[in-house]
Amino acid sequence: MRNSGLRVILGTGGTIAGKASRPGDNVGYVAGQVKVEDLLAGVPALQGVPMEVEQVDQIDSKDMHLGVWQRLLARLAHHLAREDVSGVVVTHGTDTIEETAYLVHSVLRPSKPVVFTCAMRPATALVPDGPQNLLDAVTVAGHPQAQGVVVVCAGQVHAAEHLAKVHSYRTDAFDSGDAGPLASVEEGQLRWHHGVEGVSAQAPDNGLLQRLLQAEALPRVELVTSHAGADGGVVRAMLRAGASDTSLWPQGIVVAATGNGTVHRDLAQALSEAMAKGVRVVRATRCARGRVIPDPANPIPDSAGLSPVKARLALALALLGP
Repeated sequence: MRNSGLRVILGTGGTIAGKASRPGDNVGYVAGQVKVEDLLAGVPALQGVPMEVEQVDQIDSKDMHLGVWQRLLARLAHHLAREDVSGVVVTHGTDTIEETAYLVHSVLRPSKPVVFTCAMRPATALVPDGPQNLLDAVTVAGHPQAQGVVVVCAGQVHAAEHLAKVHSYRTDAFDSGDAGPLASVEEGQLRWHHGVEGVSAQAPDNGLLQRLLQAEALPRVELVTSHAGADGGVVRAMLRAGASDTSLWPQGIVVAATGNGTVHRDLAQALSEAMAKGVRVVRATRCARGRVIPDPANPIPDSAGLSPVKARLALALALLGP
């Protein structure tokens, strides 16, 4: 484990910083109430670890928006550029952690570890899970082999590309699908299952970072689902609304398709009409596991293995342009 080097802890709120009016309440709490320095003070094992703490925001992650992402990206870029910083930990809510982690992975592509962590129980729970997750995250951020954007929860280390929240209540709410977790944290030690080769290494795109930081809004990319009886009415309604108000015009649409990217024929017709009007359309699968296998004959391109919510972000970033 990397014992030297400063670790920066950035707080954004979430359940890990939540408070309830009674200790036994793991549902009726308010997220984003406890300062990140107070969370750290509640983990005695972190005493003596060289750390800097910064509160970026205090938000329930279900309400995540571009402004928070911009502040977080700016602070991450600043700290990662410092020679004395070995890694960064970000505390975040579970609802959209997979989206934020994927965004940071796509934009910053850091060689140093950026470790997101979270909790499924508030800080006031009888047995909160946040302190152990936070300790594990700081451990990963200091490991000499750690790199890139990962998420640490319930003793598992997940790559940002593969992570998905798969349970609404359990403390082990995350899964990496067919890829599986990168590693496990066991009594302060990392046991690698795949190693760091499971984290894509790419050169950073500084131009994309600047375009995102300067954007007033992300390009409008909507998410629709293919299901029994899907008639394409939602897509056509968006096109009609955009015809009279250009701010409502979708620049892209991601369809959460059935199975291996199959789309109800009536919805497919509406998506073809959207594509004819210049709207970018991408197919992902609504299945919890697996991916859309590329089919060159299908006029709607696949999501390259991304889940619907991550495909939406990837398309929005692509639409920001060079």
